[in-house]
Amino acid sequence: MKIALIDYGSGNIQSAYKALELVSNSKKKISIISNSKDLLKVDKIILPGVGAFADCMKGLKSISGMIDILNEVVLEKKKPFLGICVGMQLLATEGKEKGNHKGLGWITGKVIKIKKNKKIKIPHMGWNTVEIISKHPILKRKKFESYFVHSYNFICKNKKNIIATCDYQQKITAIVGKENIIGTQFHPEKSQKIGLEILKNFVSWNY
Repeated sequence: MKIALIDYGSGNIQSAYKALELVSNSKKKISIISNSKDLLKVDKIILPGVGAFADCMKGLKSISGMIDILNEVVLEKKKPFLGICVGMQLLATEGKEKGNHKGLGWITGKVIKIKKNKKIKIPHMGWNTVEIISKHPILKRKKFESYFVHSYNFICKNKKNIIATCDYQQKITAIVGKENIIGTQFHPEKSQKIGLEILKNFVSWNY
């Protein structure tokens, strides 16, 4: 089994790689790739992401054939896919950070700014409690603490795509999912034991 970490100029690649190395028990299983055709040779795909929605989409599009091959291997061949942080947000139809920007559109919805109020700071940064509202094979606990760093919230059109939420004076979408696709707004690679558990379960997930 081979796992691809997509390197498109945005994302905590090394932290994610080290975490995957711990849970997969073999460096040979994990590849950091920046050539879209390499996705055809792997079994599972992870898309990390840090920064602005538009910049991340631009980074993906800058790699020749990346969007088309992602659509092929994820939507048609149904290879398990994990998006992390902005990598999760890119699953949406559109992102509204500094304008309207088209996403991958795999999960219908939009990414909007977290609503401000006097009781919270933006970005939402630090540990928060994630509550599972829909069962998923890679999630074995109903509630756990994870590490977040983000200013935007994924609003799903179909509530069935919301796997977990957290509270930040408003409901924040913490995990989205649809068939072979799952995304976490939090960083599992920074979430210590529970984060490693989620990554390990993704590695062993057979969709």
